[in-house]
Amino acid sequence: MLALLGMILLAWLWPAPGMKDSPLHLSTVSTCAVSVIFFFYGLRLSPGKLRAGLVNWRLHVMVHLSTFVLFPVLALAFRPFFGSEDGQTMWLAIFFLTVLPSTVSSSVVMVSIARGNIPAAIFNASISSLIGVFITPLWMGLALDPGPEPSGPGHFDLLSVVGKLALQVLLPVLAGMALNSRWGHFAEARKKYIRYFDQSSILLIVYTSFCESFGEHLFDSLGIKEIVFLGIGMLALFFGIYFLLTFISGLLHFNREDKITAVFCGSKKSLVQGAVMSKVLFAGPEAGLMLLPIMLYHALQLIAASIIAQRMAREPEVAENFVLKK
Repeated sequence: MLALLGMILLAWLWPAPGMKDSPLHLSTVSTCAVSVIFFFYGLRLSPGKLRAGLVNWRLHVMVHLSTFVLFPVLALAFRPFFGSEDGQTMWLAIFFLTVLPSTVSSSVVMVSIARGNIPAAIFNASISSLIGVFITPLWMGLALDPGPEPSGPGHFDLLSVVGKLALQVLLPVLAGMALNSRWGHFAEARKKYIRYFDQSSILLIVYTSFCESFGEHLFDSLGIKEIVFLGIGMLALFFGIYFLLTFISGLLHFNREDKITAVFCGSKKSLVQGAVMSKVLFAGPEAGLMLLPIMLYHALQLIAASIIAQRMAREPEVAENFVLKK
């Protein structure tokens, strides 16, 4: 989180290297790095484990309905409150956040800390990333006016966007999965270094995106007050979804492990996917502005979810069962 803030500050102070006309071509480098990220992600996905995860279908349906239906419906309900032109642009950035897939690594980590259903968390987080390649552009196509060029918030070419995401995200994941049996152990043994590469690539995407935005003065209308209000709204969105999923899990009589997986996987949003898709959907200076809500949500969801997960892990009956199993 500190590194993300550092990248934004660097883009504000020194935007030239990240601009499109820069001789460094950092945007092209980040695009290639993203494909490598998803190749290694696929390399660590076992097709056998994914097939085994299909059994708990009620949990999976609930998680994906929350991720791709409940979130965007809530955003659509609040659209009338963003009346001005600047307000509609900010609403679009928030809507973009709500249609993103669930995050992979932090969802599994939080479920693990709270002692939930870890295999189901891995399955849901993995499938969410693949589904998002198609569902996210479809939702954005409804929110944006179709146009001949996907050059900004007012234009959208659905087939072009899905094609780019398929080449940049889906194809590398499938290639990695195909090589899982041969090279999966290699990726697992070096997952620490792969994580560093992932994080560095995301930092580069954030830097280049915000360089364009600062260069075009897109943040001139945003002050500290607006950013604070946006952060409060993102925190309210997280807790609203979290408590709603907790209530629905009780109605469906999920056991404790499945309930934990539902609330953590169903309330998360992926900064990785957000960074990738913003480059494809908003091929211009708008990309940085579109990333602002997801960056705030990402930071706040990590803080809130980690506190909740640790509290769950300290529950007396959970700790007792864990000791007995040991």
